[in-house]
Amino acid sequence: MKKLMKFLLSFGPGIFAIGYTIGTGSVTAMIVAGNDFGMDLLWVLFFSCLFSGVLIYVSGSYYLSTGETALYAVKQHLPLGKIVAIAIIIMVGIGQWNSLIGILGITSNVIFEILSLNFPVLDGHKYYVVIGIAVLIIGIFYTLLIKGNYSIFEKVLVLFVSMMGLSFLFTLFFVLPQPTEVVMGLVPKIPKVEGAGILIAAFVGTTMAAATFLSRPLFIQGKGWTKADFDTQRNDSIVAAMLIFVISGSIMAVSSGSLHGNGHEITHVLDMSKALEPSMGKFAVSIFFIGTLSAGLSSIFPCLMIVPLMIGDYNSGKLDVQSKRFKIITGVASILALTVPVFGFNPIKGQIITQVFNVFGLPLVVLSLLILWNRKAVGLPANRILTNLIMAAAFVFSLIIMFNGLKDIFGWG
Repeated sequence: MKKLMKFLLSFGPGIFAIGYTIGTGSVTAMIVAGNDFGMDLLWVLFFSCLFSGVLIYVSGSYYLSTGETALYAVKQHLPLGKIVAIAIIIMVGIGQWNSLIGILGITSNVIFEILSLNFPVLDGHKYYVVIGIAVLIIGIFYTLLIKGNYSIFEKVLVLFVSMMGLSFLFTLFFVLPQPTEVVMGLVPKIPKVEGAGILIAAFVGTTMAAATFLSRPLFIQGKGWTKADFDTQRNDSIVAAMLIFVISGSIMAVSSGSLHGNGHEITHVLDMSKALEPSMGKFAVSIFFIGTLSAGLSSIFPCLMIVPLMIGDYNSGKLDVQSKRFKIITGVASILALTVPVFGFNPIKGQIITQVFNVFGLPLVVLSLLILWNRKAVGLPANRILTNLIMAAAFVFSLIIMFNGLKDIFGWG
């Protein structure tokens, strides 16, 4: 176990990337996509993970080469840099706080559902029990945030991400998709049905998260990596992107193999466990809940931290997890996170909608990184042709996805 933990911790910043990316939003989007469209949206996941891997690499490599974190560099070097950096903080902050609201709503409902299976008397008091669970969860995480440091955050995330990955990969062995479905799923196409654009936008919002690229230099800073760790940083980026694709693809494949074409509608948290029951019976519920709960808990930490981290990045280019500002802003985020339980919103619909907001700041972040990556700065790699091509494609991809999401939201065309 010591060797395993040492190996996992060697990819520390990558663990944060997975934590930001695979939460209950990702689980929900993959389950709903597999249920509604089979493997038809696998291509969206593939390109999102490809672009994410390159952007994670570029963001980390830029920091190791120049010593400048993302938003600090945007402020210093881009035209209208201060305005651009503030706009990014606002858009990404709103997107991540929206995600946090959905994550806590799903997580507290997941725990309630499993408790109600064993204690039916709780069914009549769902509203108050769910609020109590949500307050307990966010209270524990807020306490860890204000008392902890980077090392503690990393170890907590390693635990949750490992549990999540093992749970979802384990289920894949029981419901393997047809190889032809997987191959056809990699062919780009948008299903001609109502709501497909919103779901694809949610897909991209949860697997190609701008917060992942912005926070990458700060977590590398916290890890203590230097120019000597350039190869380690590159490998960490590759491993993170591959794990995001494999874990997310496993969830979609299980849902597709078990639910697609059966006429199921997913409107409640417990409905999602039906994706596993045909193959694994009641044991599926336990496996699903462990994976979903771990996904939610692994995302609460990063989502709570992102706004004060971005502000600290903008001001000084330093990882800030100890200041009074950090404690106040994470406290505000903790209160906002209770929105879904307090107002009794449907957690499934709430999670999908909140993930859509993440795509609105994405094009600006990608474009900013592309400009920074092509600065004539000492230390940056000489050959950047391939990364430039992929980042340019990522920028176009993010614009298309954003437009399709807006089209479905406002009913254009």
